[in-house]
Amino acid sequence: MTINRANVSAIAEDLYVWLPPKRGWGLANCGLLGSPRTALWIDTPYDPSLAAEFLAESRKRLADGVTVDRIVVTHANGDHLWGAGVLPEAEVIATREALEHIHWEPTPQQTHALVNGSDPDSPLGDYLRRHFGQFDWSRTEPVRPDTVFQGELELKVGEYPVQITGLPSAHTGGDLIVHLPHQQAVFTGDVIFGSTAEQPGDHPSHWAGPLENIVDACERVLATGARIIVPGHGPVLDRPGVREHIAYLTYVRERVHALHAAGLTALDAARRIIAEQRYPELGLPERLVLTVAAEYRHLDGSEVPNVLEAMSQVALVARESDEDAGRRGPRRRA
Repeated sequence: MTINRANVSAIAEDLYVWLPPKRGWGLANCGLLGSPRTALWIDTPYDPSLAAEFLAESRKRLADGVTVDRIVVTHANGDHLWGAGVLPEAEVIATREALEHIHWEPTPQQTHALVNGSDPDSPLGDYLRRHFGQFDWSRTEPVRPDTVFQGELELKVGEYPVQITGLPSAHTGGDLIVHLPHQQAVFTGDVIFGSTAEQPGDHPSHWAGPLENIVDACERVLATGARIIVPGHGPVLDRPGVREHIAYLTYVRERVHALHAAGLTALDAARRIIAEQRYPELGLPERLVLTVAAEYRHLDGSEVPNVLEAMSQVALVARESDEDAGRRGPRRRA
């Protein structure tokens, strides 16, 4: 599987967004803020090939002699961090809490070995190949932030202010948002997954939670007054689009709490919410397994599983859905 060339668009003065051409695991949005003397990336693509493409497109939009010398990483998932290796001299900035998440995830090379070496007939092996087989981390070294902070951090890119705010546990334990007041834009990382009627997105996959904190993060994005909201994945949103995403999160939270109170396991609660098909336009409904499990942990204090355990449940539910669809006849795939 190959990924077609991403779309790079100007969305405000000296501000560009790199949007992958399709939805799916690992295809994150990235930002470029330029100035006459310096430039900043907000997040990076998942593997060296995609990161090199973003770098080449960035250079086309920068003045001669200007380099990207800083990278703000909204959280430590690899699809926002691992591409930083193409800019080895750049300063990588993240929250202090993001360091803990880096230790929790497999390294790039471990992930590459898992995707390519797992049993292709098992639910997990099949799922990993289908959704991650297009990426290549065989020579990708782990990336660690150079600068970490807690709370607030303000930078300047030329004359443009960059206001960075660390968040309580939400999508991961170390999220941040990047507000660009001059451009009236916010990059939200994965506390928001974008979807519109014209360009449907995917169900979010939240690792930490609780969902109440994720809703609060969305409200904090709106409180900046920004009119351009760049989510971690999916199309760029306006303010009503963020409100629609809050409605989605509120629905999921209400259903999870009701099913938890009814005595269902987290896995069965996820299956029930998927079966309700409240948002049929969204792809990858099996990712609700992760979000539901994270919310359950805040309700009953269960332990955090390792990544393989979590993804094995995701893969199992995806296979169940495929088998059920097969019994019912052909269906459109996201």
